[in-house]
Amino acid sequence: MIGDLSALLAKYDVAVPRYTSYPAVPHWRDVPDAQTWLAALDDAITPPSSSLAVYVHLPFCETLCTFCGCNTVITRNHDRSEPYVDVVLAELDIYRQGVGRLRERAVSQLHLGGGTPTFLPPAALQKLLSGLSERLPNRSAEYEGSVEVDPRVTTAEHLETMRSHGLTRISLGVQDFDSEVLRMVNRPQPLELTSRLCETARAAGYESINFDLIYGLPAQTPATMARLADQVIELRPDRLAAYSFARVPWIKSAQRKFKDEDVPAAEAKRALYEVLRGRLLAAGYEEIGMDHFALPHDSLARAARQGTLHRNFMGYTDRRTTALLGLGVSAISETPSCYHQNEKVITVYERRVAAGEIPTLRGHLLSSDDRHRADRIRTLMTRGSVAVAPGDFTGAEHALAELIADGIVDVSINELTVTPESKPFLRNVASLFDAYLRQPAHDGPTYSKAI
Repeated sequence: MIGDLSALLAKYDVAVPRYTSYPAVPHWRDVPDAQTWLAALDDAITPPSSSLAVYVHLPFCETLCTFCGCNTVITRNHDRSEPYVDVVLAELDIYRQGVGRLRERAVSQLHLGGGTPTFLPPAALQKLLSGLSERLPNRSAEYEGSVEVDPRVTTAEHLETMRSHGLTRISLGVQDFDSEVLRMVNRPQPLELTSRLCETARAAGYESINFDLIYGLPAQTPATMARLADQVIELRPDRLAAYSFARVPWIKSAQRKFKDEDVPAAEAKRALYEVLRGRLLAAGYEEIGMDHFALPHDSLARAARQGTLHRNFMGYTDRRTTALLGLGVSAISETPSCYHQNEKVITVYERRVAAGEIPTLRGHLLSSDDRHRADRIRTLMTRGSVAVAPGDFTGAEHALAELIADGIVDVSINELTVTPESKPFLRNVASLFDAYLRQPAHDGPTYSKAI
């Protein structure tokens, strides 16, 4: 049985990775050159049974939300959209020249993220989606197209344009509906605006609507979270993510405006999630992983029940693909043997693509031990239990003993299980498998807090 929850929340509210990859980005060391990266991508999609996901990063936003940890370009100049689309398509052309199989491999998933994809005018989105379809013409039978949108700048014409190109899932940036919370994070967004966009999206034929929420923001209280939960339930999205606010002011300077006393932490922060969680479960949502919820009919809920839930750089997803190809500034790609990230400075990214280069910023070639540990962490984060082998906890024996003593994990001869009431500590448990965390630390903070 788990011990005193208040004490455990304080004890385990330490900095650990979010584990959308292993090793986490700050520990990437063995950076591939262009030919090595292209070879890894080619190997991944060689088998006829392989599958391909494509992510396009569209970084532009009109204003900066002060909670944001994404790579963004703040501008009101929408004329920047089409030239950027041209660069993204030119980058894909470089890949098509270097990896001939891309021309024939079927795309299983396409996701437009940001930034604000609907910052692009409908004509620019049309150009982007048409260009992607021309260059990657094959789609798998289970193809899914999805997009992140900001309700403040998204129009019916945006939705119609994207729907005409096969996008069926839409993710709305909501975060909260409380006016004071939204004032604190510089994101005025009335409930009515989100409600109208949901109605418009459903009328346009979108099959799944997702909300992104954040708990742990300044001015949030149990009362505001209860009201938020009731408002979300009234709008009835098919799925939603409730992310812990990642406070990393040493990376995102806009977060320095928050005082420590403004931001809920540890037990107070987790209490906000539990208020939201309780109401969502009572309304028929199923809890997925450590921070997602879905109605029983949604593909994410089905994947969780069937044991096919996956986790990658985009978070929880209902399927696993052999390769993820990221296009655009700062976009991350993934194959079984290699991670790759593009340049994060847009002018550098554009200049390198114009020169015909793969715009590599950093990457990592996975060793056999990396791949083993990545699989252990991924399985734990999606199923709550994982088979273990001798050597998995070498160097972490004391941490494992503490988690067992605190009732957070159960360990049999060959399996580790997170107890049902211990989901708040899932990132802490995953860190048992992280050999890189046991190496000498970098100077200064690296990760957000676990709780």
